[in-house]
Amino acid sequence: MPYTTEDRGLVNNFAVEPKSYAAEPASDKKKTLNMALTVGGVLLVVGLCAFAATLS
Repeated sequence: MPYTTEDRGLVNNFAVEPKSYAAEPASDKKKTLNMALTVGGVLLVVGLCAFAATLS
């Protein structure tokens, strides 16, 4: 793990932080995919709950 070094050559015990960047807004294709996955997940959970209810 890299550490920072001061001007006098002393090692600083704080790790170097990674560079940060601003997130870009999602494209329409990505939004559509996220919505489809969300709806599919909700339908799967509801279906599994209904299936479990019929077995009990």
